Amino acid sequence: MDNVKVVIFAGGAGTRLREETEYRPKPMVTIGGMPILLHIMKIYSHYGFNDFVIALGYKGDMIKKYFLDYLELNNDIEVNLKTKEVRFLTDLKENLKVTLVDTGLDTMTGGRLKKLQKYVGDSTFMVTYGDGVANINLRKLYDYHKTHGKIATITGVRPSSRFGELNIEKNIVMDFREKPQISGSYINGGFFVFEPEFFNYLNDDESLILEREPLEKVAEDKNLMIFKHDGFWKCMDTYKDFLDLNRIMSESAPWIKDLED
Repeated sequence: MDNVKVVIFAGGAGTRLREETEYRPKPMVTIGGMPILLHIMKIYSHYGFNDFVIALGYKGDMIKKYFLDYLELNNDIEVNLKTKEVRFLTDLKENLKVTLVDTGLDTMTGGRLKKLQKYVGDSTFMVTYGDGVANINLRKLYDYHKTHGKIATITGVRPSSRFGELNIEKNIVMDFREKPQISGSYINGGFFVFEPEFFNYLNDDESLILEREPLEKVAEDKNLMIFKHDGFWKCMDTYKDFLDLNRIMSESAPWIKDLED
């Protein structure tokens, strides 16, 4: 499935995680010594999705530098000073293609996605945030999306939390409410699949928030379906979340160990 583009939002300032994000973008905050962005990419890659488009913003140069330096930093290297030849000696397992796009410092998620349209193309694509991990079977998510014929699929999860609530009838999302006051249902887990027609719900307004008008409108049009995930899911929204994820990583790392083959 190398032709399926995976968009990852990596441009926000992460102000609620200021202890870590003052010096680096949130997707570069490390869990178990590795940026959470790479954890997310490895989940997708496990299921055969290896073509990534990263929406950059806050301190995006650090993410660019990370991938530009990736081969050097993760390889045994032989350098011939006489011939100026450099050889990488390690057979890296990662099969990743990464497109890094500056989508603006203050652009919101809907505006960022619209700016990536020319890189995504006219095929089914996937979208997620650069701060959440799960032991989700992304192949099943994608296959489910392709069976129902709707424009969009959202992954619903059920933590005791605070994100976008989904009102569901027979797996059709009847309405989308971002961060309701009272939540006891499935919430927005942040793993999406979209048909290219979804770009018709976006505009060039950099203040456009994906989780507001675009998803609300596609739900009103009965074109938003839910893929229910009742397994592990965790978003790194605060410093406590950062500490929790590092603790979980040291104990079990379910987003790595519990992936289905």
